[in-house]
Amino acid sequence: MKENTSNKTAYSENELLEFKAVIEKKLKKAKDELAFYEDELKSFADNEDSRTRGLDDGIATTENSRMATLVARQNKFIQNLENALIRIENKTYGVCRQSGKLISKARLMAVPHATLSMEAKQNRKK
Repeated sequence: MKENTSNKTAYSENELLEFKAVIEKKLKKAKDELAFYEDELKSFADNEDSRTRGLDDGIATTENSRMATLVARQNKFIQNLENALIRIENKTYGVCRQSGKLISKARLMAVPHATLSMEAKQNRKK
């Protein structure tokens, strides 16, 4: 069932609390994953055995680079979730930054840090 948000200009306090709970759950999971990635990165740096020589050097460098990329991506994701929590506190959460219309609840449940409606996102790709 498609939700009609065209007449609404903001989500209710109860809806914002529902979104907040979803975001906080995702934020905790993201922070746990970040800690894991950072531990892995640190173990590569600290472990003499992981610093192999010859052909294996390329493998170690690639793995180290991959892990650093995961850390950076996770940090960005966490920042986006924290920004979404700020928008909830400011009562601006769920408003498309391009059109000013409400982003559908289904989209926000799937991507709680979204700042564009699907329509606006698709128009940007064109």
